[in-house]
Amino acid sequence: MVARNQARTKRDLIIEVWESLDCESVGARELEEIQRAVSKKFGAGAVESPASIARTLADEGAALRHPEVMECDARWREQNSHELLFQETLNFDGLTESVASIQRLERLRMEFGHASNHEGLRRLTEAVQSSKEECRLLAKSPIVEAGKRAEASEIAQWLGVWLKQPEIFADWIELRKRSGEFVERFGDTFS
Repeated sequence: MVARNQARTKRDLIIEVWESLDCESVGARELEEIQRAVSKKFGAGAVESPASIARTLADEGAALRHPEVMECDARWREQNSHELLFQETLNFDGLTESVASIQRLERLRMEFGHASNHEGLRRLTEAVQSSKEECRLLAKSPIVEAGKRAEASEIAQWLGVWLKQPEIFADWIELRKRSGEFVERFGDTFS
């Protein structure tokens, strides 16, 4: 682990961390260590793929453990493709957007289930749990307008239902939108 991190650029940091690891060759462990250092110093959005980091290090003379580099890169790309997909899918800014987002989530859940993609299902569930928690915090925030707090509370409830029993959500939301409590809080214009 690097203690200094005096580098001013990402490239310099990659090389600095590699040199501090004092390793004969570079594989998954070293690449992941470098990614953590880049994320810590420059933020998660600055993290490059393991293959890109490996290219930088190879240009500096590092010996690469190619099979490990390829496997590490493939894992990283799969994880990040899920994260990108979820970021594009999740929009819980309002009631209408939330219904559409949950419908997309349900399609993804079914695709992952049919493909036996347990990692995708796990990440999907984590993303929804995180969104639910964000909605709960928003619902309790004294600096947020009352109408937005009410919507955030409602959306958190929806996400809770989806997390517990996603297969009933479509029917449940139709009943919920017709309920007296919902109509009183949000009007009957939402459909």
